[in-house]
Amino acid sequence: MLISKYSASGNDFVIFQADKKIDRQELAKVICNRHEGIGADGMIVVLPSSECDFEWQFYNSDGSIASMCGNGSRACAHYAFTNGIASKNMRFLTDAGIIKAEVDGDIVEVELTKPKKLSEPFEKYGFTWHFCDTGVPHLVSIVNNLNIFDLEIARKIRYDYNANVNFMTIENRTELFVRTYERGVEDETLACGTGMAASFFTAFNIGLIESAAAVTPKSGEKLFLRLSGEKILFKGRVKFTFTANFNQG
Repeated sequence: MLISKYSASGNDFVIFQADKKIDRQELAKVICNRHEGIGADGMIVVLPSSECDFEWQFYNSDGSIASMCGNGSRACAHYAFTNGIASKNMRFLTDAGIIKAEVDGDIVEVELTKPKKLSEPFEKYGFTWHFCDTGVPHLVSIVNNLNIFDLEIARKIRYDYNANVNFMTIENRTELFVRTYERGVEDETLACGTGMAASFFTAFNIGLIESAAAVTPKSGEKLFLRLSGEKILFKGRVKFTFTANFNQG
């Protein structure tokens, strides 16, 4: 099986094409294993679609299925363009809805699905939480210093609400800094696209930032988000790592 390895702002993915949509949860666990497989935060399967340029299946490293992944969508768009599956302007189907993407060299911008506020802010574990959905559910807490990111609290509240967990700081109404605990990976990751989008959406809704902002995740790579109507556009660099044949054993 021919696979490609990609990274996008610190998240890494294994991507390959298939003809049929079947359950690949066990394969995802094998491929994403960093000791006995290839190693990745997620596995993306590119499938034929009668509705769009293609459809995807996205799996977290633990084999669970995710409706959407912001950085994964950028990596997948680059893969689709590079392999002649789609033109540089494309549409593809995810469980969260149709995603639009534009590829310009190694820079990819995606239009995420319409974000949704899931609840009013609430207090728990000593923090104020904002709850929204940017393709998958996210909890966001605005803090003064990202060094107070607490892995144990993130893990607890992740299971309380079945959501990803983000801590965010804001500078000068134009720049966000975000750290994210991702469900499915069950740890802090170097970046999370939908988490950055959720943080941006939260900050904009309460008037703390303008309609466009730079965001820096733990990886240190700066990305860019902006509002276009009711959608969030998310742009950044994508890195192709390698292509290889994977023996499923």
